[in-house]
Formats: sequence, structure tokens, C-alpha cells
Amino acid sequence: MNSAIYRASLWLVFLVMINAPSHAQTDAAAKTLLNKVSKTYEGYKSIQADFTLTVQQPQQTDSYTESGTIYMEGAAGKYHIMTSGQDIISDGKTQWMVLKEEQEVQVTDVDQSGGSISPINIFSFYNSGYKYVSAPDERSGNIPLQVVELSPEDTSAPYFKIKLRINKTTNLIHDATIFDKSGIKYHYAIKNTKANAPIPANKFTFKQSDYPGMEIVDLR
Repeated sequence: MNSAIYRASLWLVFLVMINAPSHAQTDAAAKTLLNKVSKTYEGYKSIQADFTLTVQQPQQTDSYTESGTIYMEGAAGKYHIMTSGQDIISDGKTQWMVLKEEQEVQVTDVDQSGGSISPINIFSFYNSGYKYVSAPDERSGNIPLQVVELSPEDTSAPYFKIKLRINKTTNLIHDATIFDKSGIKYHYAIKNTKANAPIPANKFTFKQSDYPGMEIVDLR
């Protein structure tokens, strides 16, 4: 997979994260479950979790897989996403996107608009602008999973369906599959979630010394 598609796929997963067929109607049981998920995550001061992103392009048997770790302090709006290809860092006001292959760091302001979706609100953004419906329960090994599908009310969105699977015991997100209108599928699996993990304050601040020789591109 080329770097442009990979960049888009990773950020799409963190900037979107939930959907279903456009004809789906809002489901009270699905709403109740999603509220439980939001309440669970919002109860944590910090979150650390590993993830695996798998991208399957149409008419191709091989898929692209990338793993990484995300650190979050939701109340402060801070996050740090780390993969072999890029890092995305925010102190709540500024975002630094480190593109390792391009040897470039893109600096932008964090979008504070109410309608924006970011790693900080991926567990609650569906409260407006989305339809959702319950789907039959599933299992992943011995883990019982509840399933919710959501669709954006905005038909111009680049994706048309996201399948969200939730651990029935913990109310934590197990995985999500995003169905892009281009036919690409993005599967995002979360594992090893650590609630209230001690995270150093400097984890959410960009340090140029950590990325020597990279060009800084200020897009603010």
C-alpha cells in the first residue's frame, strides 16, 4: 500500500469509527448500548490501548496491516497515536502529524468545532448525525460481542457503513469495520486496553529532538 492510502486509512479510522446501511432506523437498544460504551470510556482519566488496522482493497486478495498504540487523556483533549509509519500527537490545542516516510511533520490547530470527530470523542460522536441499529450478537473466540451498525445522515460522507462490535462483559470496543464507498474496508481491532494508565505529561507534546532532520510544515 502506498503511503498516501495508508495515511488516509489510519486517520480515517480514528476520525470516523461507526456506521450502517443508509436505510437503517435508529434503534433504542443500540442507543442504550452506545451510551454504556461512552459512559465506560468517559469514566477513565486516561486510556492506553494497542490496535491493529487492516485495510482490504477491492479485488485484491492481499490486505495491508499496521499495528500501533494510542494514548489518550479525554478530558484534556490529548492523544498520541504511534505506528511504524506515522505518529499523531496533540496537546489539546495543536496537532502534529509525523509522516516518517516523507520525513515531514504537519502542524495544525485542533478542530474545536462541535461537529468534528477526533480520537477524543470517537466513543460519543454518534450522539448526533448518525442512525444506528442493533445486529445479531457474535463471538470472537470466547469473547461474547454485541453488534451495532451506524450510518451517517450526511450522504456525502466517504463511508457508508461501519460495523461496531462491543465486548459484552466490559462494554469496551472490540473492533470496528468501516466500509468506504470506494470498496475499501478498514478493520480496526483494539486490544490490551489499560484504563487510568500512568502516562507521562510529555507524551502529548511534540519534541523536535525525537524526529531529527524532519521538515516542519506549519499549516495553521
